[in-house]
Amino acid sequence: MNTYNYCVLDVFTNERFKGNPLAVVFADSELQLTTYENISREFGYSETSFIYYSTQEKALKVRSFTPTGFEVNGAGHNLLGAACAAILRGIKIFHEQDGRPFVIMKDEVIRLSVEDTSDGLLIGMQQRHAVIVTAADSKIIAEALSLDPDEILDDNLVPAVVKTEVAHLMVPVKSPEVLNKTISNKSMLIKIADKYNFEGVYCFAFSSNERKYFAQTRFFNPGIGIDEDPATGSAAGPLAGYLFQKGYIQRDTIYQLLQGVKVNHRSVIRFEVTNEGIWISGYSVIVMEGTIYE
Repeated sequence: MNTYNYCVLDVFTNERFKGNPLAVVFADSELQLTTYENISREFGYSETSFIYYSTQEKALKVRSFTPTGFEVNGAGHNLLGAACAAILRGIKIFHEQDGRPFVIMKDEVIRLSVEDTSDGLLIGMQQRHAVIVTAADSKIIAEALSLDPDEILDDNLVPAVVKTEVAHLMVPVKSPEVLNKTISNKSMLIKIADKYNFEGVYCFAFSSNERKYFAQTRFFNPGIGIDEDPATGSAAGPLAGYLFQKGYIQRDTIYQLLQGVKVNHRSVIRFEVTNEGIWISGYSVIVMEGTIYE
């Protein structure tokens, strides 16, 4: 019988029972694909991350899976929470590294920043510069989100596929009220994702009452079994790049997004566009731990 220790964290928050829940499984090496799939299905969270320290590569190695067995390559709450879990459990993931700390997500090196603050560990992860791939038909997008076409912005900002590590569809809507009444048509969104070659849909509205947050967001990715995600770091990076290229935000300035309100898992995602890439950061907190028997 194989056993694995695990912990569950709430990510993009420093308060328990908020943020985006993530299971992190501690291993000694790569596992069988069926093991990844079975454990991820058993937890049932949007993603489960598996980690081990590689002495050969001198880095923490991370792989993440959805309950449907889809392996997630984008660095979001799955990576931020995994790195936080390793550090909180005393794994010295940076001690053999020279220079800036990094982890390996599947096969890709991802730079990190770590700051020990009074609110907890603030971990940042670097994404590539964003590329605006293509615009999408506002009318079709509105129908797939149960909105009227005039509830989607159509001025300087329009629905567009934007990519850092992963391509997502950015959908600007006119107000937080419109954002909160959005209902995804799963079958339509899956067809649109196939047509425009993206993974998830990141709807956003500029904040009005919540002045400390630049925008409020919601994320849908029915193609990999995520009805609605409470916090989505892999989509926050493309959004930051999109807003920067359209002139809505400045370089080297930290902004905050508010996500998860509709699903009662309030999450705060920090982002910053720099010359070297886009930084996504946030807190995580452990809420439970135990042992898996295989």
